[in-house]
Amino acid sequence: RLAGRFGSQCTVLAIDARRRGARWEVLTHAGRRAALPDAVAWARQGAERGAGEILLTAWDRDGTGSGYELELIEAVTRAVALPVIASGGGAGPEHMVAALAAGADAVLAASIFHHGHWTVATVKAELARHHVEVRRC
Repeated sequence: RLAGRFGSQCTVLAIDARRRGARWEVLTHAGRRAALPDAVAWARQGAERGAGEILLTAWDRDGTGSGYELELIEAVTRAVALPVIASGGGAGPEHMVAALAAGADAVLAASIFHHGHWTVATVKAELARHHVEVRRC
């Protein structure tokens, strides 16, 4: 209904996913509840219902600095023709480049800026060095 009222460009489907065996389940309530058994199927449903993009968070990796969940990114980007923003696990530009290579259209970064090692300007410069299109600071 939101996409019908406001347009798909205003509708972002946020999926918090956790690996469960060979699949990724959808979590709600700040990761305390498993809501749906298949995040990829939920992404497809969201696309069919009018979502304009997907914010895809790998719950197991969020804040760990261990890199984005590349298999999850690949599975969702193969399943839907929507922009996908990868979230959860990025510790530096090399992880961002890997997520983009796995099919993400954009990456979300938060905790990498909290400890002072990376600044927005240095991350953008490093991404540009890897031929990733970024807005200049």
